[in-house]
Amino acid sequence: MIQPPSRTKFYLDKRHGKLMGVCSGIADYTGLDVTLVRIMFVSAVVMSGGSVLPIYFIAGFIADDKPRELALEDQRDEEHQRFWQGVRQSPARTARDIRSRMRNIDRRLADIESYVTTENRSLAREIEQLR
Repeated sequence: MIQPPSRTKFYLDKRHGKLMGVCSGIADYTGLDVTLVRIMFVSAVVMSGGSVLPIYFIAGFIADDKPRELALEDQRDEEHQRFWQGVRQSPARTARDIRSRMRNIDRRLADIESYVTTENRSLAREIEQLR
């Protein structure tokens, strides 16, 4: 049985990459700008005397390419892409945000339910007029 691609896994982004897609994959994974990631990588290479380069190539050979279906989804819906980047960066914060949104929706639904179920003569009149 084939498993669907994971949204929380690191993938190479060869479509937007320059060499092997490692920097663009890191940018996609973290939500940082790809140019900033490339500048940080070049700075790391210069400061380390080139000892970071093997890590780059190892990551390029080991990591999987970004599945086509994920790339197509990300192109269509930028908000969806930002959500999953947030999940990867801080799952706990994302869960808190979702719980907060659900509490807000629940409160609003309770207000609507209360308004509809209480005896509201003007609402009853309006409904009767619509019939």
